[in-house]
Amino acid sequence: MFETIHSSILSCIGNTPIVRLERLFADYPQTVLTKLEMLNPGGSVKDRPARYMLEQGIANGTINDNSHIIESSSGNLAIALAMSCLQLGLLFTAVVDPKISPTNLKLLEIFGAKVVQVTEKDCNNGYLLTRINTVNQLLLSTPNAVWINQYANPDNWRSHYYGEAEEILQQVAAPIDYLVIGASTSGTLMGISRRLKEAYPQMRVIAVDIVGSVLFGGHSAPRELPGIGASRVPELLNASEVDDVIYVDDYESAMACHRLVKTESIFAGGSSGSAVAAIEKLLPQIPANSTILTLFADRGDRYLDLVYDQDWLNMVKANHEQSLRAQTPFLIEKTA
Repeated sequence: MFETIHSSILSCIGNTPIVRLERLFADYPQTVLTKLEMLNPGGSVKDRPARYMLEQGIANGTINDNSHIIESSSGNLAIALAMSCLQLGLLFTAVVDPKISPTNLKLLEIFGAKVVQVTEKDCNNGYLLTRINTVNQLLLSTPNAVWINQYANPDNWRSHYYGEAEEILQQVAAPIDYLVIGASTSGTLMGISRRLKEAYPQMRVIAVDIVGSVLFGGHSAPRELPGIGASRVPELLNASEVDDVIYVDDYESAMACHRLVKTESIFAGGSSGSAVAAIEKLLPQIPANSTILTLFADRGDRYLDLVYDQDWLNMVKANHEQSLRAQTPFLIEKTA
């Protein structure tokens, strides 16, 4: 009998399945596939870069047994780093902001992470620059501090290039015509698209951004949904590698999450809903025989106080209706 026993939870990361969304998109002639990164052991796609960036740091000597890892993240990467650092015997501090969900705070506590929460908004009406400034202060005051820097570390996108992108090429026989992925730090978008473009040069790379994000030239505005968009363009993002951008808003994303549960019984996080909402806008504009691939980055249990809470839905619905009255664009916009 052949036996596979993993040495730790970290070796269980990866090899996530791909599902055809036949019920959600039953009225469309195209094929829509999604890779369920939510099934990684830490609950999200961020398990991959967390492990990979730490392993590469250890291999090149920038991280050792005495290192204290610091990162700016209020969500999945913070949790993934907390899980990985605990296994590797490393101290970890997460710099978070007030938009962090109570569930994520509890998970960080369970994994033994130290949490530093900023409270002041930055000049972009977000918290990202404030978090990064706090990271820089901690680097000066914390012994043996190492900033992973998900926004500029090339091992972020490489983790996806060598990780799920390679898995996709083994799992999907037909050529992929459209890759639809939400953008934030852009490691996932850059890594997967670069590898798949090598295999499918004609594939169109479609980034999904949230209204209020500045990633692709949008105007900074309040955003409620974590895990997608940003108030600062990360160093990893190369917009010239993106063919089109589809904008969605918080409410559209949340309602797509609810449709996903009802049709496919997939309980996914907010950025998964963003991808679904973007695909719904894309399908009427592309050929009937197209194959579209997306990924679902995390599970819905981290959004019980947000996407799956009626009071939160009512709030973002009001914002959505106000934006419609102001004629905020939600459709595809070409990148420069």
